[in-house]
Amino acid sequence: MNRFFISLKEGSKIAYQALWANKMRAILTTTCIVIGIVSVTAMNTISDGIDRSFESSMDMLGRNVVFVEKWPWGFGGEYKWWEYRNRREMDLSYVEQLRRLTPSASAVSASANRNTTIRYQERVVERAGLNGATASYFQTAGLNIEDGRPFNEDEVQRAARVVVIGGSISDALFADTDPIGKQVRIQGQRFLVIGTLERQGNFLGLEDADNRIVMPISAYGTIYGLRAGIQLSVQFPDEETLVEGEYEVIGAMRQIRQLDPMDDDDFAINKAALFEQEFQGMKMVIYGIGIFLTGLALFVGGIGVMNIMFVSVKERTKEIGIRKAVGAKSWEILLQFLIESIVICLIGGLIGVLLSIGVTQLLNQFFVAYMDWTTVLNAILICAFVGILFGYLPSSRASKADPIESLRYE
Repeated sequence: MNRFFISLKEGSKIAYQALWANKMRAILTTTCIVIGIVSVTAMNTISDGIDRSFESSMDMLGRNVVFVEKWPWGFGGEYKWWEYRNRREMDLSYVEQLRRLTPSASAVSASANRNTTIRYQERVVERAGLNGATASYFQTAGLNIEDGRPFNEDEVQRAARVVVIGGSISDALFADTDPIGKQVRIQGQRFLVIGTLERQGNFLGLEDADNRIVMPISAYGTIYGLRAGIQLSVQFPDEETLVEGEYEVIGAMRQIRQLDPMDDDDFAINKAALFEQEFQGMKMVIYGIGIFLTGLALFVGGIGVMNIMFVSVKERTKEIGIRKAVGAKSWEILLQFLIESIVICLIGGLIGVLLSIGVTQLLNQFFVAYMDWTTVLNAILICAFVGILFGYLPSSRASKADPIESLRYE
């Protein structure tokens, strides 16, 4: 055991000396590994970022909420738009009927959505997301109030000109000023800001969920009308009750729509689980492509390491013969060159990880990426594995060299 550690120490020393003596060759070799590790790390950071963003986005959408709409969410299969367009629109009166017919539901709301322009003095936000909603929408949409208050049922009934705004709207229009009590203009009409929403971040890492305005759906209707585009949201206490609750909602809607038993549903039931199913399939495709590309990059880097190690073994044939002549064992020679191969890969890996920090920040500007310590650890372990895998063959050749023939080598 003592000899092993002594050999490990001596092998490491010789490996470092060899790398230092051939700095340019070592740099060129590590470049291959750097490219491979940056690819691996970028793949991991994107996949981790997608997972984290997706989980938070599903929480925003509401895992325990069923959405009743005219149009189904278009995920997979044949989308029969020619049938869906002939369906009747949702009606605001359905809210009270659903509350009565779905006793297990904890809240029912209605909303209508569109983009609009909002102004305050000289400041303007274009393409802000506007939600016209009933008072219970804050509960079904999982929206919490940061400052001020939400509007109530009385304000919905009388179409009060009040709004609750998201953090991005508040930043753009009011900067460091308190927006509560200020009046903004939407479609030429004045609305009083009565509350601000807690920040939620980006939905699926793409759309700013804080770039929104919520007003009473009756006030929304006076501006844009409510003939189309109403979405009903039925919230249940938890995901377990959602399973039974979905059938409850379907039965209630068929009763409200007065459908015969043999009639098809003329409404769509949408829920977060549809996003999750689609996401799993999309994630497998992304991961498959990513694993192929990163594997290819590491394979190319490994081949580069192997070639350089063969050159190194050839150049140091006489050194191998001298070491064997003075008593070095074959496994000690093997260990020496394996250490050199691993060190090359680890240096490349460390440089690759450092570069990946900048790459992660860059990716975050356009998409979602997240790096944690497990990503760094995986990169280091991959480097060691590549060093062993691609360094073994040249190291094995060095360890099996005949000492007499090696001493004669010029």
